[in-house]
Amino acid sequence: MKIVVIGGTGLIGSKTVERLRKRGHEVIAASPNSGVNTITGEGLAEALAGAEVVLDLANSPSFEDKAVLEFFETSGRNLLAAEKTAGVKHHIALSVVGTERLQESGYFRGKLAQEKLIKASGIPYTIVHSTQFMEFLNGIAQSGTVGQTVHLSPAYVQPIASDDVADAMADVALSAPANATVEISGPERARLSELVARYLQAMKDPRTVKADAEAKYFGARLNDESLVSDANPRLGSITFEQWFATSAQPK
Repeated sequence: MKIVVIGGTGLIGSKTVERLRKRGHEVIAASPNSGVNTITGEGLAEALAGAEVVLDLANSPSFEDKAVLEFFETSGRNLLAAEKTAGVKHHIALSVVGTERLQESGYFRGKLAQEKLIKASGIPYTIVHSTQFMEFLNGIAQSGTVGQTVHLSPAYVQPIASDDVADAMADVALSAPANATVEISGPERARLSELVARYLQAMKDPRTVKADAEAKYFGARLNDESLVSDANPRLGSITFEQWFATSAQPK
């Protein structure tokens, strides 16, 4: 089967491509660097010719409100139109648990716009909602840093390792379209402020974390339901400690 992975050279994309190739499929790792650009449309028709499945794992290069919305709407429209022409049988997109609950945030407004385009396209689809990646803990810490203090919400998170995400995306790619949203999550629930504090301590980072219920997460206020899944998610197996031991290095 020919499978095209948009964003196929990124964190999740590269791991998903590797898994699908190991299972014997023809996989195109599509990205602007490989001559496939979903914003301009360059190379899309050629990449999608003969493809049965497309995974959209691309992310906006900017988190600025207007730029995010334009990226997901333009990319989504171009990609879905090209898929329709090519006769693609299954469109898969990676999105975020809580997207519909976090509409204060420009980033999540962009993701919701992307999801609406997919549902209206007429192409059989599966939207995968994932909890936060463990690999993003550093970026989350950075987003809340003022001086040597990191201000973060104490809301619950259930982070998932990128290897578990890639396993799930490969399995979805080889399954029938759900025509629905499915959810994936890490194995352990923790408070965001406490988890980032553990991460920084393990990294020997001198910053301290202050739990602040008013601290926004990329523009949105959180509560204990915002970032976790109660929809019987597929659970990853990699714990924070296991991930840290193999994937993160103290300075």
